[in-house]
Amino acid sequence: MLIAMFLACLTQPLPSMGQNSESQPSDEALPNSRSVDFNRAIYYKNKLEFSLETGWLPINIPFVFDFLTSGAYNQTPLNYTLVPIIGSLRWQMDNVRGPWILRGNWDLTASGSFTVITRGPETRYGAYVMGIRRNFVRPNWRIAPYLDGRLGLGGIDAKEPKGVRWAQGQDFTFTLMLGGGARYNFNSRYAISAGLNYMHVSNLYLSEPKYPNYGINVWGPMVGVSMRLGKGKRESAR
Repeated sequence: MLIAMFLACLTQPLPSMGQNSESQPSDEALPNSRSVDFNRAIYYKNKLEFSLETGWLPINIPFVFDFLTSGAYNQTPLNYTLVPIIGSLRWQMDNVRGPWILRGNWDLTASGSFTVITRGPETRYGAYVMGIRRNFVRPNWRIAPYLDGRLGLGGIDAKEPKGVRWAQGQDFTFTLMLGGGARYNFNSRYAISAGLNYMHVSNLYLSEPKYPNYGINVWGPMVGVSMRLGKGKRESAR
């Protein structure tokens, strides 16, 4: 009888222990936390970056907006190759937003450009350029496609006043740059980019009637690196 009572005392806590174990939530019952989009720490309002880009633009084409000047998309026999080197400050104007494939943000760019002319009568072109870029940002993608456009003004060592036919008619000129490509973000501070860029240089007919305005129209590949300036965004959005 004593042995039976002792065994009964040992077995009494077992149902209670089993009940407590059942009342504890298992690991499977814990809700999964929502994924965080790390791109919101890369693309956000008032972020400031420095970028350095260079390109090789050897393909000569007619002026792409020739229809606006009633032109016939003619091309001169004089060919150019431009190698632009562009240092820029990029200011992101808003946070990431927008539907589906259009999701992204805008950045405003102020740039100083020096272009080496490796083929053509002129040898160099310096300009101040401003532009805007649309970044297309998908959640948690390190690659972000973009489209951009820039306008500027500068000076070229024009050679048509020195007797070179089809060359540029005066030193003071304007430039138009249109491009697209993709950016790869290593983290919230550093990124690289690659794409294609079209570049137009002309004097907007200011040299006429003394010298015709032929202009330069080339396109080719462009690559660049970007670095965030200042501290990053501390909070992260879901």
